[in-house]
Amino acid sequence: MMKPSFRTGLGYDVHRLVEGRDLWLCGLKIPHTHGLLGHSDADVAIHALCDALLGAAAMRDIGYHFPDNDPAYAGADSKRLLAAVVELLAGAGFAIGNADVTIMAEAPKINPHVPEMQSLLAGIMQIEPDCVSVKATTTEGLGFTGRREGIAAMATALIYIV
Repeated sequence: MMKPSFRTGLGYDVHRLVEGRDLWLCGLKIPHTHGLLGHSDADVAIHALCDALLGAAAMRDIGYHFPDNDPAYAGADSKRLLAAVVELLAGAGFAIGNADVTIMAEAPKINPHVPEMQSLLAGIMQIEPDCVSVKATTTEGLGFTGRREGIAAMATALIYIV
């Protein structure tokens, strides 16, 4: 049976907002009153992106590769995790075509940071910035994101065999 030369993956992640933590989204420290709680830096957008990439390659998920009970990842920079995922993909014969990330949050405003986020993620994934989409939406006051209890992110990614 022939393997497809193109594959897509979907990732989703959620983290709780708390006082006393920095807010990291798409690898950038964003000024805000609260940050995301997690074992690593809790960058919900990069975590969703890692899951999308790993899912496309059928390589399980971020928790499998970087368990939250492993002290080696305590406070880890999620950019480092994304770089490791890119290396895993390359080692399995894949390259990244494009990625699309959606951040769901009532605050802070994401739009002013989008160009820098795209450039940063593109550099780590070794693709052009116009192959990375970052967007944000609110949930119109509904659910945990609407109540400002947490931030969620979804990502899709296309990879291909090289």
